[in-house]
Amino acid sequence: QVQLVESGGGLVQTGGSLRLSCAASGRTFSSYAMGWFRQAPGKERDFVAAISWSGGNTYYADSVRGRFTISRDNAKNTVYLKMNSLKPEDTAVYYCAAGPQATTLRDLINYWGQGTQVTVSS
Repeated sequence: QVQLVESGGGLVQTGGSLRLSCAASGRTFSSYAMGWFRQAPGKERDFVAAISWSGGNTYYADSVRGRFTISRDNAKNTVYLKMNSLKPEDTAVYYCAAGPQATTLRDLINYWGQGTQVTVSS
């Protein structure tokens, strides 16, 4: 059993920044690849970013590459998503996820967090 709890969402203006956090408990955090997904109203849940168990490899959706940075601190059992240059199109509920490999995280996820709302105003 693994529990994932997101935090750090909120309301920001276009061009602003936020840092999301996802705290894990229940299993060995470093055994899992971690990632972030987001879902806007009326749309499917989309992949945002992923990071390998070691932190040595990261992957990003084209829409966020260069603006968002995923990182992890295994000592704190926490994964982060630093979001810069935010746009209204980034408005969504952001979900933390854990799976066996970062390269397959889009299709093979073992655990989900409950989500945190990010709203970017014009």
